[in-house]
Amino acid sequence: MKVGTKRAISFAAIIIGFFMALLDTTIVNIALPEMTKYFNSDMQSISWVMNGYNLAFAVFLITASRLADQFGRKKLFIIGISLFTVSSFMAGVSSTVGMLIFFRVAQGLAAAIVVPVTIPLAMELFPVEKHGMVMGIWGAISGLAAASGPALGGILTQSFKWHSIFFVNVPIGIIAVILAAVYLKESYDPTATKRIDWAGMISISISMFAVTYGLIKVTDYGWTSATTLAMFGIFVIALAAFILIELKSKEPMLPMWLLKILPFDAASMTLFIFGAGIMAATFIMSYFLTQILGLTTLQAGLTISAMPLTSMVSSAIVGPITTKRGSRFFVTLGMAILSISIFLLSGLSAESTRMDAVWRLLIAGLGLGMTMAPVMGSVVRNVPQEKVGVASGVTNMTRALGAVLGVAVLITVLNSGVTTQVNKAKDNVSTIVQKDTVLMPQVKEAFLGKIKDIKISQENHDINVNLAVQPLEQMEKQTLEKTPSAGRDKVKAMFDAQIGEVKKLWPKIEGTFKDNLANAFDSTFKFGGFMIIIGILFAVFSDKKKEKEGGPADVVYES
Repeated sequence: MKVGTKRAISFAAIIIGFFMALLDTTIVNIALPEMTKYFNSDMQSISWVMNGYNLAFAVFLITASRLADQFGRKKLFIIGISLFTVSSFMAGVSSTVGMLIFFRVAQGLAAAIVVPVTIPLAMELFPVEKHGMVMGIWGAISGLAAASGPALGGILTQSFKWHSIFFVNVPIGIIAVILAAVYLKESYDPTATKRIDWAGMISISISMFAVTYGLIKVTDYGWTSATTLAMFGIFVIALAAFILIELKSKEPMLPMWLLKILPFDAASMTLFIFGAGIMAATFIMSYFLTQILGLTTLQAGLTISAMPLTSMVSSAIVGPITTKRGSRFFVTLGMAILSISIFLLSGLSAESTRMDAVWRLLIAGLGLGMTMAPVMGSVVRNVPQEKVGVASGVTNMTRALGAVLGVAVLITVLNSGVTTQVNKAKDNVSTIVQKDTVLMPQVKEAFLGKIKDIKISQENHDINVNLAVQPLEQMEKQTLEKTPSAGRDKVKAMFDAQIGEVKKLWPKIEGTFKDNLANAFDSTFKFGGFMIIIGILFAVFSDKKKEKEGGPADVVYES
């Protein structure tokens, strides 16, 4: 077999595994309601189908990348894909919620093994001058996997039930394992010994578990609750212990001198903030599309999938250029475009169309593609080649933590905005009802009582005319029971007129609520845009300054 063909097949195996692992971070979200019905469960329990995966993924990334450097990246890649394939099948045949969550955690652990080793494995397949192209493809696949999850999950769930989102991984995983076993070459960090840094692995795992769990549950417990503060406290203590252990260890899992490399630090922080900010364009946007524009979850998923269209194009174009020109300009520009696109999302209203959302998401995809590939390319160029594996683990961990933090912060901002805007909407509706000259005083009182009791969150925007009609129908029934037969027609006509007036007013009332709720999303999108602006400051330092002769400056490492 020709070298080029073998290289292409090997790269395909890596990309398949990488795509599958990233896809499963978002593909299940749209199927959670169906799973809730199937298991006769509640959303709080079923949410751990998503949370369990993300938690395991974030916790095990650095440990997995270190073990791969020590014992073989190909070996760990095959183990990871095999575990992912088996756990996918078992998740699909799960008979209880607990069983499903268990195998989703196993999937998350497998993904943590697969994702960080894809970069060093891919880098060793190609010469240095092709690394930009490789990172461009890697970035395009990353954007495609993250953004297409909701749409693909919706299509599979609607066509073949929720089990199919797990079963689809099985043949893909088998193909990836066979291709990797036959065509991939083994890869190690030649400077790493076989000694396992147990103290370092345990301390960093505890630290990452505490902060990830705390952020996942912060919307349930609150930022100042004892549980949240305890988790954050454990995170700080365990992280401090990890740093001390690594500084004193002769063979640390994470060499602390890597943190002296400014582009590596800046790239990691850029990805952390990128991970947080991009949640505004995906997670929060999905709520806007379903709750404000009234789209189905499948329609919302397909709409958000506009992002990878421009993401793939910009990533594929920019990736190769960064090999010669460096990454800092493109990462900075990409973050700026992403920030602008999220600010543009704040311009959406209850009257907006899907196309209004699509063109904004296309711009977001452009920024996403110009950020992901170049910033990871910078990491590859600015750390020693043998440390690319553990460096990839760190940067993927910071991005994962950023995403979890972004969801927690943005949901907090959104809920606060929803509370404020709902109260304003109730005041506006009260004015509308009080000014109406057709409704009787007792009907107004009953109507406004129901309006006052409305409770809305980012997950529940269900307001419909039955809120007002049902109490009137109940009042009519009670009145008719007390009215003599001769007067019932008159009473019924009177209530029909009242109900008719309520239905006439309702579009204006519903519009008032939706307009005010859209304002809550407006402030949340703006907050996400400001988050990305902070990332721009780090993006400026995410690569070495380009030398005049055309390439990035050489890097000197000190251990």
